[in-house]
Formats: sequence, C-alpha cells, structure tokens
Amino acid sequence: MSVSIDHAAPEQPSGQPRMANLELLRCVAMMMVVVLHYLGKGSLLGDLTAERMGAAGYVAWILESFCIVAVNVYMLLSGYFLCESRFKLSRLLGLYLQIWMYSAGVGLVSAAVGICPREEVDIHYLLTLIFPVSMGHYWFMTAYVFLYLLLPFVGQAARRMSEPQMRLTLGLLLLVFCLLKSVLPVRLEMDGQGYDVIWYLCVFLTAAYIRRFGLRFLEKRGAGLCLYLAECAGAYGELLLLRGCYLKTGGLGLILKVSMEYNHLFPFLAAVGLFGAFLRRKVSGRLAGIVNRIAPCTLGVYLLHENLGLRYRWQRWFGAGEGGAGLSVAGLLAHTALAAAVMFFLGVLAEMARRALVRGIHRGLLHWKPYRLAAEKVRAADRLFS
Repeated sequence: MSVSIDHAAPEQPSGQPRMANLELLRCVAMMMVVVLHYLGKGSLLGDLTAERMGAAGYVAWILESFCIVAVNVYMLLSGYFLCESRFKLSRLLGLYLQIWMYSAGVGLVSAAVGICPREEVDIHYLLTLIFPVSMGHYWFMTAYVFLYLLLPFVGQAARRMSEPQMRLTLGLLLLVFCLLKSVLPVRLEMDGQGYDVIWYLCVFLTAAYIRRFGLRFLEKRGAGLCLYLAECAGAYGELLLLRGCYLKTGGLGLILKVSMEYNHLFPFLAAVGLFGAFLRRKVSGRLAGIVNRIAPCTLGVYLLHENLGLRYRWQRWFGAGEGGAGLSVAGLLAHTALAAAVMFFLGVLAEMARRALVRGIHRGLLHWKPYRLAAEKVRAADRLFS
C-alpha cells in the first residue's frame, strides 16, 4: 500500500528530482518570514507617525524592506511547481492533516502550559484550533488550500494558454490587483493587501509564465539580484517619502505602509528578482543534499511560530521591545538573527518529528480494513486527475 496520509512539500511534484537551488530559496524565504513576524509582532518597527524614530527603528524598517518579499517568493515557488503538477486528493488531505496537527496540537499545549493566558482560551480560540482553514488560523494556508482546490481549473488553463494569452491575462490581473494600488494615493476598498487567494492566483500565474516562457531580463547575469535590491530599496524609499509627507501635512496616513504590502509593485518585482537570481544559481554536492532534506520541513516553521497560542509571545524570548527602544542597532541585528535561526531550527525539528509520528500511525492503521479501503478510495480519486 503506497498511499500515505503524510504531506511532503506541497509545491514539489512527486517523481521529479528536487531543485536544490529553489529549495534553498524556500529555506531563505521562511527565515525571512520569521524575521518579519519578529519585527512586526515584536513591536520593533519604528513608529512612522512619530517625529523621532531612533536608529534601531530605521534599521528595523530596512530589514522589513528586504524581507517583505518572503511571502511572494513562497507563492512563486508554489506556482512554479504546481503549474506542472496534477491535483491529488491525497496531497490535499495530507496538507489539511499537517495544518490541523499544528493548529490543535500547538494551540492546546500552549494553553495547557500557560504560554497562552487562560482568559484568551475561549470558544473562538478553540474553534480556530479545530477548524484552522475555515477560521483563517493561518491566512497563507487558507489561501493555499483554496488555490489547490482550484488547481484542476487554473492548472490546465496555465498549461494550455499561449504566451500572448497568458501575457494579456496576467497583465490585466496585475493592473487591477497590483499596479493601481501602487500608484494611487488612496486606500482602495477592495484591496486585500495580498492576504487573499486572488493575489495568490496572480503570483501563481506569474510563476507559471516564468516556467513556460521565461523572462528574458532575468536570464542576464546578476539581473535578478539587481532587481531584488533595487525594488527593496524602492519600497524603503517610498516608506520614508510617505512618512515625510505625513509629518509635514498630516495626510496619507492610511497608506503609510503601502509599499510594505505583498501586492504592491515593489515587493512583487523584488520577489520576481530574487526568484530569478536563485533560478540561475547552481547548488550541488553536500549542500544540495542538506538543503533537499531540510526544505520540505520548512512549512513546519510557519505553522509552529504562527500558531495562535504562540503568535504574539515567542518574540519576547528573544528580547523584543516596544518600538525598538530597548535594543541598540547591534542588539536588534543580533536578536533578529538569533530569533530567525532558533525558530527555523525548532520548526524544522518539529516537522521532522511530526512526519515520523504520522508515518508510524499510517503503518499501524494499514492493518485496519476500513482504513485500507479509505486509502484505496483516495488513490482512485487521485487517478481521476492523472
């Protein structure tokens, strides 16, 4: 019996060798995600509305500018592999099981040991743990699950469209959901700031376009890295410009951080640049082996540190303070690096342990006839899309 209820790297099609260069990018992107959550939810980003922000506050925003690409990069990785993949019910079930185990397991343990205060453990908290996708426990995973459910439709469309068709479609999507909010000095009512399946679909199709037709600009040596650096600098520059306008006029307060939103043009193009830089990079030998072993476990890093029971608490373990006031620039950099490294290590370790547990349970359940019959039904559903 080959069916497994475990979930392995949702974006990597089975039967294909792992691309160590993109798996390395997956690891880098996840560490960037941890940095973003340490800075933002640890109240280390400088107050943009204050006259004085302090050196640590400015440096925190610089780190934010160069890490804000992380989510878009992860979406690009998903799209790059999923566009050539087929829908599998077994993969969807494995993904949901993975999300649920972290949601319920970590959330309940956090409440039991007192990490999450007792007064916060209410009905809403418990419902979020039990129904993580429907309750939006992890917004990224909710968007991913909905996109994966649409894969039989969007995957075939992405594979069959001609280059002019895809270029026009993608251009219209980016115009509506990216360019307009990037240039207009207003807050659009329907702007989801990139926290939705619509933006995920835009980035998915971008990755599909890159895989099928390529981007001539990214084929030039160093072009991807230069694009990444330039767009991150642009995001930081716009942030300071809007801050200056706000301090002088009191206006534009609603869009002060617009350049740090996932569906803004700067983070989007920066992510494309970084993706292109790693796409050209060669990773081989022992490093490739290590990366290929660790990368499939990186989703555990996100599911662990973003659990509702830990989401706003683990930052204190690494000295996070209000507005960066408690840390010098050197302290901020050191604590941020330590937080990213430790949480990444713990998340990978947790995922390895979870996988071993699930494999053991799966082997045991195979002796139970109803489970074997259910597994065969899942295999039959997988064959419908093969």
